[in-house]
Amino acid sequence: MKQALVDDTEDVSLDFGNEEELAFRKAKIRHPLATFFHLFFRVSAIVTYVSCDWFSKSFVGCFVTVLLLLSLDFWSVKNVTGRLLVGLRWWNQIDEDGKSHWIFEARKVSPNSIAATEAEARIFWLGLIICPMIWIVFFFSTLFSLKLKWLALVVAGISLQAANLYGYILCKMGGNSDISKVTASFLSQTVFQTACPGDFQKPGLKGLEIHQH
Repeated sequence: MKQALVDDTEDVSLDFGNEEELAFRKAKIRHPLATFFHLFFRVSAIVTYVSCDWFSKSFVGCFVTVLLLLSLDFWSVKNVTGRLLVGLRWWNQIDEDGKSHWIFEARKVSPNSIAATEAEARIFWLGLIICPMIWIVFFFSTLFSLKLKWLALVVAGISLQAANLYGYILCKMGGNSDISKVTASFLSQTVFQTACPGDFQKPGLKGLEIHQH
């Protein structure tokens, strides 16, 4: 009788994998240091640019400080925070014929690795999108106020942050070259995820995927 009971319950299995994965995705931030520096350099560059006239009369000092913060932000987002927070990485290389190639890489997620959470991904993409828009506002305000000496710095801010945004959007979409369709699709997906985070489950990264464009 005891053996029969064991046989009857042998085929019963409870799979909590999806529930555990969903709970993990909604957990608190897993990479606090990377999340902090993802926003620190770009927000510091904006704050320094806005307030430099109040604290310093040295144009060169302010220019160099903001440019340094923008450069640190470009490097950290491109090489560190993108890989840790969303599992994506991109770079551009020149071949022997002088042609430029975009390389996109998606991180392989294994059961033993620490995946990014929804909170980290949301912080990453919102910071990546909002800050270049702020620099675009600075561009028009610089033109309208005729503060042309700051124009080069504002253009540098737009260029460095837009390069990361462009690279990561293409990386997210698998290297699709039609940037208008990619941007429209990505922005609509981002708005939907932000408005209804509980109704949308992000697809996992199934393996190491490298796209060359």
